[in-house]
Amino acid sequence: MQVTKWQVVSHPFTLSPFHPSTPAPLLPILWYNLNLMTTFELVEYEPYLIPEAALPTAVGKQLWQDHGEKLAIEFPSPKTNQSWRLTSLGWAGHIPLSGGYQISIQPKIELRNLWRMWAYAYNLRSFHWLDGLANVESLAEFFEELAHVLAKKVLHRGRQGFYRAYLPQTERLPFVRGQLQWRQNCQQSNDAALICRHDIHTADIPDNQILAYTLERIVRSRRCSEVVNTAVSQAYRLLQSITTPQTFQPQDCINRTYTRLNDDYQPMHALCRFFLEHTGPGHASGSHEMLPFLVNMARLYELFVAEWLKANLPSPWFVKAQERVTIGAQDELQFDVDLVLYDGNACTEQSRSGRAHTVLDTKYKTPDKPANDDISQIVTYAKAKGCREAVLIYPVQLERPLNVTIGDIHLRSLTFTLDGDLEQAGHRFLDALNNFPGKSKVSGKTD
Repeated sequence: MQVTKWQVVSHPFTLSPFHPSTPAPLLPILWYNLNLMTTFELVEYEPYLIPEAALPTAVGKQLWQDHGEKLAIEFPSPKTNQSWRLTSLGWAGHIPLSGGYQISIQPKIELRNLWRMWAYAYNLRSFHWLDGLANVESLAEFFEELAHVLAKKVLHRGRQGFYRAYLPQTERLPFVRGQLQWRQNCQQSNDAALICRHDIHTADIPDNQILAYTLERIVRSRRCSEVVNTAVSQAYRLLQSITTPQTFQPQDCINRTYTRLNDDYQPMHALCRFFLEHTGPGHASGSHEMLPFLVNMARLYELFVAEWLKANLPSPWFVKAQERVTIGAQDELQFDVDLVLYDGNACTEQSRSGRAHTVLDTKYKTPDKPANDDISQIVTYAKAKGCREAVLIYPVQLERPLNVTIGDIHLRSLTFTLDGDLEQAGHRFLDALNNFPGKSKVSGKTD
């Protein structure tokens, strides 16, 4: 499919094809015509200007109504030089719009680190078939490669036979099968059928229904090449023939039970979780519906840091993610703390497994210094958990880092950078987390 580059504007007073006699805006603009599909390329947190005539008002209004929480959208005005100003608020991916337009948002981090973060966040680091994703050059390729991996694994399992389980079923039969339901049979009159309860061995179970639902959403996304789409469609049809359509949420893909008979479903369900979390409701386009593919980079950063710490903290230290904290005599206030670091050597009456030592909160931001609201929030978390240590984690080194004591709480800002080698960045962060005098160190020993 040939891409025709319409315009790249990076300097003032470069003429735009949409405004032949008008100087272009001062900020960079990039758009493409891809078989009548106009794509505006953005980078997260970087403002982009689009000439007013390049994006119809109705389409811009739809973007604002449907995705205003993901993009900061300013309508054309003298303030914006009569252009649209779009800024991604920490989201990366693709947003299809009506009229043949779409928004493509690239992450600020390297794509090879994006997939490594994702592999940690979704507990898929041990699977060698992810190695090929290190060479993808765009989010579109990332999406397509994962879709192809899922389709191939489903087709492979289909050749072996899909996992089946025994499910209880109650039905009316002309003969006795399984357990006869005496009370229900006695209550019915003039009916020769017998009500029996028995188990059926079927592949129409959630394990397979999740795969079918996810593959159907990938097909509807219309983001895969012909080769990949053929494989995905084939895998979907295979499952469609043995399952009943059901709707699932991303959380349905985790905390499932696996045995030696279905342990290969675990990575497939992890892939399903990825697609269900990052494809949302779409808009109607003729007889089709295109689904957006968006990655919440703040949430991915939070998951990545949590899973990295779980994998690398020395014993007996451990972390709990999204721990619910309540405040008040009747639990009037409730909070979900990003991360709580526990010292396994120190037990309390409330927790026999360890004592809450440090509260940590990830902030996928690039400010000069921590915001007052973020400081107030994490101090509240520390008070609620009875911790004297609190840490705000950022993906970049702050110009004005924080290292203060508020009451009896030691509050710091630390960096878990996403540039370069993530493993080295993680160990630098762990060293910094461990580096404060007079406290128990995260080293498996207590002072």
